[in-house]
Amino acid sequence: MSETEMLKAWDRRYFWHPFTQMQCYGDDDPWIIERAEGHYLYDVDGARCLDAVASLWCNVHGHRHPRLDAALLEQLGKVAHTTALGASNPPAIRLAKKLVECTPESLQHCFFSEDGSEAVEVAIKMAAQYWANIGRPEKHLFLTLDNAYHGDTVGAVSVGGFPLFHEVYGHLLFPTRRLPSPYVLQWEQCQGDAAQAAKLWLNTLEAALLAEKDHISALILEGGVQGAAGMLPFPPGVLSGAQKLCNTHDVLLIVDEVATGFGRSGQLFSCQKEQVEPDLLALGKGLSGGYLPIAATLTSEKIYQAFLAPFGEAKQFYYGHTFTANPLASAVALENLSIFAEGYLLSEIPNKIEKLRAGLEVFHHQPWAGDPRQFGLMAAIPLRDPATGAAYPYGERVEYMVCKRAREMGVYSRPLGDLLTIVPPLSVTEQEIDTILQTLFDAMAEGRTQ
Repeated sequence: MSETEMLKAWDRRYFWHPFTQMQCYGDDDPWIIERAEGHYLYDVDGARCLDAVASLWCNVHGHRHPRLDAALLEQLGKVAHTTALGASNPPAIRLAKKLVECTPESLQHCFFSEDGSEAVEVAIKMAAQYWANIGRPEKHLFLTLDNAYHGDTVGAVSVGGFPLFHEVYGHLLFPTRRLPSPYVLQWEQCQGDAAQAAKLWLNTLEAALLAEKDHISALILEGGVQGAAGMLPFPPGVLSGAQKLCNTHDVLLIVDEVATGFGRSGQLFSCQKEQVEPDLLALGKGLSGGYLPIAATLTSEKIYQAFLAPFGEAKQFYYGHTFTANPLASAVALENLSIFAEGYLLSEIPNKIEKLRAGLEVFHHQPWAGDPRQFGLMAAIPLRDPATGAAYPYGERVEYMVCKRAREMGVYSRPLGDLLTIVPPLSVTEQEIDTILQTLFDAMAEGRTQ
């Protein structure tokens, strides 16, 4: 047995993968990534694929970036990990300062965690404890959206709304109040009119706030697009209008920019597009440039002050994990922000967004594709059965077969329900965007006859 065959056998036998039906995985030919360079991944057999999903939406500057590698190695020469419980480390201190300086002005303090789901979990618990600390524990309800996705921890699932992923855990979740998806309102009730949809959604939000004004703790929204729900962009004005209503009705606003933060929208943070200043901001994925697990929850001075009290009152935030504020991850994240601060990457993204938008036009009116959806440098293309115009049955795994064919053609994508996603590293070239689009086009067109 070759080493590759042995690894594949061990992979099937021992490694339980996330979001993966292991019975089917055992029937597939596992793809084992051994190394990467720039925007390309290489498997154990040396086959090369263009990384069209940024290693699950997190890679920013490409793989093996020399400055990020150097920052990691320099910190490794000092210390790999020390606790942040009652102690600190220079990279985390500097990173907290930089994040406060580059995020909206309302955000003045930074709490670190390990991934985006946890950053949301932290925001939820901070919001809940804030109201308890100031003597208003009755404000315990959270407002969220239908088909929201904020991660997979129990708190993040509670404010989510993704039945396929989370319905089985319903008995574990705390109750929330759900609002309709702004995108769904736009296309199902407003005939695509974005302004009308924004107004209708904000009216719905205000009605919910008025109905339970004494009990609502916070509204949580993704950063301008419902990503896992299928790349459903908000109509302009939703985020800024939500902030105004939350301020009026004494409700906290949590913005989840785990997926949209760090340039994905065309600006460093999506909420900056509408000058939104949330009470809490959850960040993850691109914080370290896609190198190491680190996340952050930024919070306002008002919320931070509510946790300050004599020790004996026990108002401190009783939350934290072993690897919170890991020095290696913090050092790489700090260098990632330094690269962003130089400005050239963000200056190039608008042209890449437009290149992606223009390239997606070829998928319109194809019998095997629905209309593509795009938000910044992220997009999704629905796969359709040309015989019916509907999505293929979930159990047939047609999307997986199309993605496997694309991988054989040199582009790595991943299905999201009935969608093929395009979320490349921000440093992707315009030529590589063309390659991704053409490969997916060919793989989808070929798949209609399979």
